[in-house]
Amino acid sequence: MVERNWAGNLEYSAATVHHPTTVDEIRGIVVGSQQVRVVGTRHSFNDIADAEHLISLDALPDDVIVDPAGNTVELNPAMTYGHLAPLLHERGLALHNLASLPHISVGGAIATGTHGSGDRLGNLATAVGAVDILRSDGEVVHLERGDADFDGAVVGLGALGVVLRVRLDVEPEYQVAQHVYEGLAWAELALRFDEITNAGDSVSLFTTWGSHVGQVWVKQRLPAESNRNVSGARPANVDLHPIAEMSAENCTPQLGVPGLWSDRLPHFKMGFTPSSGDELQSELLLPREAALDAIEIVRGFAEEMAPHLLVSEIRTVAADSLWMSPQYERATVALHFTWRQHTVEVMQLVDRIEAALGRFEPRPHWGKLFAVDGATLTARYPRHRDFVDLVSRFDAPGAFRTSWLARNVLI
Repeated sequence: MVERNWAGNLEYSAATVHHPTTVDEIRGIVVGSQQVRVVGTRHSFNDIADAEHLISLDALPDDVIVDPAGNTVELNPAMTYGHLAPLLHERGLALHNLASLPHISVGGAIATGTHGSGDRLGNLATAVGAVDILRSDGEVVHLERGDADFDGAVVGLGALGVVLRVRLDVEPEYQVAQHVYEGLAWAELALRFDEITNAGDSVSLFTTWGSHVGQVWVKQRLPAESNRNVSGARPANVDLHPIAEMSAENCTPQLGVPGLWSDRLPHFKMGFTPSSGDELQSELLLPREAALDAIEIVRGFAEEMAPHLLVSEIRTVAADSLWMSPQYERATVALHFTWRQHTVEVMQLVDRIEAALGRFEPRPHWGKLFAVDGATLTARYPRHRDFVDLVSRFDAPGAFRTSWLARNVLI
């Protein structure tokens, strides 16, 4: 049976996917393998998770261990955020943030630096406090926040080994209200960018780069300090979907109706199970101070993008200390593109947009489509050589060295 990713744009080279039920079974697959990789929920749009042997951890026990006193939860990283959230709710606990889609695995999100939005909120990997990694020699290494190798191992791109367990920081459960605004002018965004992205704890701007911005989704923890409006935009009076012509049925409730953190921070409902996505995605993460110049440059591609683009999302993410995180040591603005499956035309646009933004040294999302060459990309990561050395220590035989890693990272 041919194995494909979620979007259907990639056919994996592995003939089968292993579903081991114990750590010893994983060790038996890994030790001595020429090339092996862990695959999650397959929401990557490139071959980052492709290898001769694929391992899924979905048959291992979830074995969720909550420590309310320590404000942590430990789990099998194959678990999705949509599965984890109700387990935390039972204990009155929450995570600091979520991505737009709750159906991705914890391990996959961490390994690629996946993020939500928020001026003061780090990506999802910043919640990691400890990891257990099975190396290609069969040894399991435990790393805690503060250990010398920890910041290099968290956003590990699958290069160090099989992440068997992760420990996440949690906090007391909270409620969120979500408001959506329409009709924001580009000039108003340029004038009030910082004010708008700070209008809530998590703010997303959806656009097709036309005459005006489009939609502004503002998610704010309750009780809110104030009821912040988005200057120059009008509040929506019905729930909306980020893609204007689509029904909002599967989107999280809006109109300021309070709800659990897990029912508002994602854009899509936990109970909604997405089918294979007839789309492609790319994303560029740039220094926050370049936001307005970068947005103006991308607007110049609006006419060319129109036949191929479904929607774009503009978000902000706080800086972190994780070596291969796209937010490493810089507050970030993220320009996300959801494309129609017009692969040739999309990749040409991705290449040209990356080149046009090149002076800002954009870092693409590791799990999405990008065109930049590995030498240029890795030069944008100050700790890249340290990461390569770390990979060499953890995976001396090269069992986890895939063609994707060879092209893009291990150079």
